[in-house]
Amino acid sequence: MIFHETALKGAFTIDLDRLEDERGFFARSWCVKEFQAKGLDAGLVQCNVSYNKLRGTLRGMHYQVAPAAEVKVVRCTSGAIHDVIADLRADSPTYKRTFSVLLSAENRRSLYIPKHFAHGFITLTADTEVLYQMSEYYVPDCARGFRWDDPSFKITWPEQVRVISEKDRTYPDYAG
Repeated sequence: MIFHETALKGAFTIDLDRLEDERGFFARSWCVKEFQAKGLDAGLVQCNVSYNKLRGTLRGMHYQVAPAAEVKVVRCTSGAIHDVIADLRADSPTYKRTFSVLLSAENRRSLYIPKHFAHGFITLTADTEVLYQMSEYYVPDCARGFRWDDPSFKITWPEQVRVISEKDRTYPDYAG
């Protein structure tokens, strides 16, 4: 795996280190030792899949608070997404800054999202599937979110929002 730290300290994009031959390629997409060697939380306990039928489906911005704040590793396994994270660590020099990346089945890139970051994405194709690995179990009482177009974050979404849940559409602006 090839780790690239983003402009938000502690968040990484992860590319596959491919071993290619006439059959195609083989690559490791997860390794506890490699994550630990980078100082990343490798204690993932849950894996979820999000399937999105339509282009322009927006999910986010979501996070969990203590005691269930979670690390996420996100990868798009079918289609493509514009993935966005926001640093919610009040003591961070990048507090309230965002980072976005294209995750697709074609580029096979993953995004490591530290605790105390919000996450969201918009689908760039129909029939998009996203795989999430998390370091904590989902705890409804710790689940939070803020509005996808909260002006304090100035997130630029490259696609028109066509599908969004009532919950995501009506989240308030971030109050942190």
